[in-house]
Amino acid sequence: MYTVEEITENNFSFLELKNTNNTAKARIFLDEGGRLQELKFKDIFLIKEQPNFEYKVSYASSILFPFASRIREGKYLFQEKEYQLNCNQTGENALHGLVYNQKFELISKEESTDFCAVTIAYKETKEIKGFPYTYEIYATYILTKNEITLSLKIKNTDSKTYPFTLGWHPYFLSDDLTKSSLRFKSDQKIEFDTSLITKKIIDHKTEAEFNIEDKQLDDCFILKTNVVQFKTPSYQIEISTDKKENYLQLYTPKGFSVIAIEPMTGVSNSFNNKIGLQFLAPNESYAITWNVKLINN
Repeated sequence: MYTVEEITENNFSFLELKNTNNTAKARIFLDEGGRLQELKFKDIFLIKEQPNFEYKVSYASSILFPFASRIREGKYLFQEKEYQLNCNQTGENALHGLVYNQKFELISKEESTDFCAVTIAYKETKEIKGFPYTYEIYATYILTKNEITLSLKIKNTDSKTYPFTLGWHPYFLSDDLTKSSLRFKSDQKIEFDTSLITKKIIDHKTEAEFNIEDKQLDDCFILKTNVVQFKTPSYQIEISTDKKENYLQLYTPKGFSVIAIEPMTGVSNSFNNKIGLQFLAPNESYAITWNVKLINN
């Protein structure tokens, strides 16, 4: 049997999804953007909070909307009008959207013998500086014995069309990152400037087996498929999506045995360079699903 428990700790709200023998478990932090704080299958943690790596620095498992990554100096031009977003990256750029620190509310839950699911939501009713539009964002997490699915639905509740990209920022644990590897198909990547703002797309053939070794990664790849595999000495997962056009950001923070494997629908500074940028008209919705599955373990 799979269950959903609502938990309050230190005035913060969490949801815990798990099965009765505790071999599948997920923990969602509602107050911090509805993020996936923990994920465990069998006795292996795939996602877990890291000491001395605060959320305001890591953005661990944050949902990225209305833009993924950065907007240069928080400035962009849309429909011949200039906008100025709040620059939350040390005053330099706007970083990781506007919902990562919002409180999500539980909308519904489902419990059964094979899975459990929750739908949570954040509803923006005010016109925020730099993004003067209203919207609703729904996140549905589904947990089974060896996988978790995150489905997002964005609804434009405004009277105006707005631009957007979406992303997800999970960090995955490895007991030895230098002996871990990735598999994905790509023959192009993004060339960044020193502030990780997109300069251009360049040709770059990725090896069939991308060994992490001691690489210090903060790289973005244009994917040719919708599947990425991550292999560690103790587990292997497959991350997939239901969309055809996908971008992959990889980031290895110094001093931690984790890697951010970030699926995105657009790239850094998308509101200006238009790479992956989409538009949502009034009363219309956009949906995307990401899936993480434990394999060969």
